[in-house]
Amino acid sequence: MSLAVLRSRALAGMAAPAVSVEVHLANGLPAFTIVGLPDAEVREAKDRVRAALQNSGFTIPPRRITVNLAPADLPKESGRFDLAIALGILAASQQIPGEQLARYEFAGELSLSGELRPVRGALAMAFAMHRHGDGVQRAFILPRANADEAALVTDAAIYPADTLLEVCAHFAHASHGGADARLARHRGQALAASAEYPDFAEVKGQHTAKRALEVAAAGTHSVLLIGPPGAGKSMLASRFPGLLPPMSDDEALESAAVQSIAGSFSAQRWRRRPFRSPHHTSSGVALVGGGNLPRPGEVSLAHHGVLFLDELPEFDRRVLEVLREPLESGQITISRAAHQADFPARFQLVAAMNPCPCGWLGHPSGKCRCTPEAAQRYQGRVSGPLLDRIDIQLTVAAMPPDGIGAQAEGEPSAAIAARVAQAHALQLARQGKPNQRLAPREIDRHCRPDAAGERLLRAAMQQLHWSARAYHRVLKVARTVADLEGNEHVAAEHIAEAIQYRRALQEH
Repeated sequence: MSLAVLRSRALAGMAAPAVSVEVHLANGLPAFTIVGLPDAEVREAKDRVRAALQNSGFTIPPRRITVNLAPADLPKESGRFDLAIALGILAASQQIPGEQLARYEFAGELSLSGELRPVRGALAMAFAMHRHGDGVQRAFILPRANADEAALVTDAAIYPADTLLEVCAHFAHASHGGADARLARHRGQALAASAEYPDFAEVKGQHTAKRALEVAAAGTHSVLLIGPPGAGKSMLASRFPGLLPPMSDDEALESAAVQSIAGSFSAQRWRRRPFRSPHHTSSGVALVGGGNLPRPGEVSLAHHGVLFLDELPEFDRRVLEVLREPLESGQITISRAAHQADFPARFQLVAAMNPCPCGWLGHPSGKCRCTPEAAQRYQGRVSGPLLDRIDIQLTVAAMPPDGIGAQAEGEPSAAIAARVAQAHALQLARQGKPNQRLAPREIDRHCRPDAAGERLLRAAMQQLHWSARAYHRVLKVARTVADLEGNEHVAAEHIAEAIQYRRALQEH
């Protein structure tokens, strides 16, 4: 046999399309060619594969070797195809039996010694193989370092290996009728949820801010904290993930898949809400993702978690504007001339900013010397359309010096999180989604206030000149306030509290 066909997977956004690795040996001068739209890493595979085969004791056939990665119009990147290429050469040259190869998919980068190195996106590939295959149930052979990650896909047949020789021995043993496979199926570890977040009990005072963050956590609402330096904005934000309800199985798997594609998956963070805090010098590509072969950015790495943007006006305005789409849709589409990639981006935005360039506007010390025009220009760095999409905009006042030591320890995160989980479960039972994700028709059905609440909200709209989007967002926040109290109906007091959460910038 001079032709061998194996299966592997590429990465295209969150998808992992199947790739056929076709290896053909032909007569002629010795050569090694890889076709099928490979990038530089894939083209370099011929040097890695040649050295790995020689150092593993195999013979490089002195023939014309052609490797085709199909489909030809799908870009191929990284060293994930090394293992499949090496096995294809061995099968085509009859150095290993090839009868069982069709029952497996392969991914793994080869070292020059023949050891298997981990690859990016193992979880996404295992998920695609098991859930979105062609109807044929195949096993997945990959580096041992990726085994725990890939085994998170329930019922996927994962067979980890350390070296190329181990994989070859597996097929040689199977061809001779071996009852026990050389590679053992990996069952994975029972990973417990990890929730090592700082505790809200450490935050003294700031009762209004804590209440607002509790409401935000219960309804997955976005938050903007405005206040002078040292008021506790960053301290509050860093403790916010500890209030969020536990991740469901699907949420945990989706979040882990994004981390896997970015190459940053860690079993220690399984079921832990992501908390991403990019610096204000981050570029647009770093925030939303991109590149010639698109990779997820911070908004996707924060999927089902928190994206914290400190010093919000210091971000480039064009960078901030790209947040408008994912805040509405929960996903980001990165388009390139040849192809596009979709990444999930259902995050909770928590942002913080000073009220003026010096930061001390409204501070009791009176240290601010900024003119009203300078403060307005500073606040104007955050566009109106973006602010309109932030549900809760709250002033965090500075703590008086004589009150810091006198304040009692605050309520622990566990107690707040219990109320949040109860309100979140109520929302899922009523409408199947958190309040923040309600569509306009669903808002009319589930968030309609009583007559007094409707009059109060319309008066606030006229006085504060709110948009229709702001009207809907206040209703959704009020619905969350009612859920935290266990009320079936939205009353005037719930509307009043929600209105107070959108007046911060008007106060400065």
